[in-house]
Amino acid sequence: MTPLVTAAVLLAAVTHAGWNAIAHRITDKLTGFALISGGGMFIGLALLPFTAFPAAGAWPYLLVSAAIHIAYYALLMRSFRLGDFGQAYPIARGSAPLLVTVLAAVFAHEVPDGWAAGGILVSCAGLTGVALWGLRGRRPDWAAIGAALATGVTIAAYTVVDGLGVRASGTSLGYIAWLMAVQGTVLPAYFLYRHRAGAPALLRPYARLGLLGAAMSVTAYALVLWAQTRAELAPIAALRESSVKLRSGCVSHWYEDCRAQRPCAVVQAHPIAPGPAALDRPGLPAVREPAVCPT
Repeated sequence: MTPLVTAAVLLAAVTHAGWNAIAHRITDKLTGFALISGGGMFIGLALLPFTAFPAAGAWPYLLVSAAIHIAYYALLMRSFRLGDFGQAYPIARGSAPLLVTVLAAVFAHEVPDGWAAGGILVSCAGLTGVALWGLRGRRPDWAAIGAALATGVTIAAYTVVDGLGVRASGTSLGYIAWLMAVQGTVLPAYFLYRHRAGAPALLRPYARLGLLGAAMSVTAYALVLWAQTRAELAPIAALRESSVKLRSGCVSHWYEDCRAQRPCAVVQAHPIAPGPAALDRPGLPAVREPAVCPT
């Protein structure tokens, strides 16, 4: 993994955390996700005239990914309703890299070497520790944990599906534009069906915040898709999620969800830190770069 790819993935991680925090800040979760998803749709539509059309082989992946993303949004909304942000977020994001590793080995024939596998395990263990630290002294909410784990499954699924799809597309920018345009229709349509005449009153107070979240969401995932054309899927997934240790603690404190969660960001920094170092360890064999997706 080159330094440029590493920087892109880490920037995507921070940007992704930002839109998740915005979605959590909006009290009505359906309103928040409808704004972010609908805003992503408009951004995708605006990009279409300036991007190449994805190759035919990418479309099955793109359509399946759109369906998985809708399930992801639904499960993430449920996770946010059932559990606090500082616990649901690291469980959902931290469970995904291990699943990505298995799925990528099966479907993309990418098996990480010893150092990369060790980095993935360390990162996932540290992320799990973030959530467990927040549970200390309290009875676990198994419904919330189950929803967060199910969210992690969808994250792993769309990560691998999109990794294969963007490599087959010939255009990472075109792929993200069409993906946003396709998947972004469902949640806004459902929101309008649910609220009808009352929709404008619900949307108006959060319109700017939601559109900011949409821009951050599209940017974050566009960076990940580009990186997936330059490196293997599992190390990217682990590196992307490794900064949850700081994101979940600081963002939870910012929104006063769980003030006791903030120290866990510091406590868990030590077990997670070696993970990204192993994933991007100098001297490892260079990852093959697919000869597609020049954008």
